[in-house]
Amino acid sequence: MTKVLIKGNEAVGAAMIAAGCTTYFGYPITPQSEVPEYLSRELPKVGGTFLQAESEIAAINMLYGAAGAGTRVATSSSSPGVALMQEGITYMAGAELPCLIVNMMRGGPGLGSIQPSQTDYFQSTRGGGNGDYRTITLAPASIQEMVDLVHLGFDLADLYRNPVILCGDGMLGQMMEPVEFKNHEPMDLPEKTWAANGTKGERKPNIINSLYLSPEELEAHNIHLIEKFKTISEKEKRVEAVDTEDADIVLTAFGTTSRICKSAAHILKEKGYKVGIIRPITLWPFPDEAYKAINPECKAILDVELNHGQMVEDVRLAVEGKIPVEFYGRYGGMIPTAEEIAEVALKILEA
Repeated sequence: MTKVLIKGNEAVGAAMIAAGCTTYFGYPITPQSEVPEYLSRELPKVGGTFLQAESEIAAINMLYGAAGAGTRVATSSSSPGVALMQEGITYMAGAELPCLIVNMMRGGPGLGSIQPSQTDYFQSTRGGGNGDYRTITLAPASIQEMVDLVHLGFDLADLYRNPVILCGDGMLGQMMEPVEFKNHEPMDLPEKTWAANGTKGERKPNIINSLYLSPEELEAHNIHLIEKFKTISEKEKRVEAVDTEDADIVLTAFGTTSRICKSAAHILKEKGYKVGIIRPITLWPFPDEAYKAINPECKAILDVELNHGQMVEDVRLAVEGKIPVEFYGRYGGMIPTAEEIAEVALKILEA
């Protein structure tokens, strides 16, 4: 199949259409504005519905309605916009409504900048709204993987009736790379018999709701959700792990930062060190087993992120204190070089 040179944000829009997304609601915000721009032009051509909402708050509540009617629906935004969506996301998690939310992360806190960042790890993996809930969180490292994970994200959302967040960053959204739009085999998904899409006189009306005034009912619903999240955690962890069995040091990172770490690993290997790489593809559920399989004689794990170290907590929990975990980060849209990362790693190795 022929590869197409395409911008990351436009690739997201094309992947949404290819994955069967029929409805999109969103609001423009840099650095992801090309996603709604692309879909405003292309989605109506295939009979889909594009609507630019008056705000991110309106957009996420429109998703609630469309998902409740059984349509395959998506939105996209960037960090401050996704922050505004948090109330709607917890409503959708509580009502068990599937959707795909693409977040091209930018610097913060607050309005921050329009430069690449990874500061929404906590927001995505812990749940930025109220209540006990989780969102499946996918972290692509290339435009090709981003396209593939859009398909996977929609399928996982439908399979588990849960919001899925795809966390890219401004760099991934704005760069251009060759992409192959493959024919993805869809999952064997259950029929949406729960959808509020008209009874046609054949059944009782379905009710979509996240409000339970009876504490007994709400507790039972929470227990059901907890069991679902446990199943997701057991079945849906995804990770790329390379050369960790005998590593002197392991570099770990997600998204585009992991690509820089691979270049840093090459520098260190040329100096004679054994270097492993662990790249979580699912930020939640977190692939902790990959860290437990690291060489126990490994000197340290170096976690590299475009934030203050939000993934460090999960890495430390995964290794259970058996291997030291160090951190190196850049902030506000600054991007580390491979040489910087290699220099930090060398100081650890030679200490």
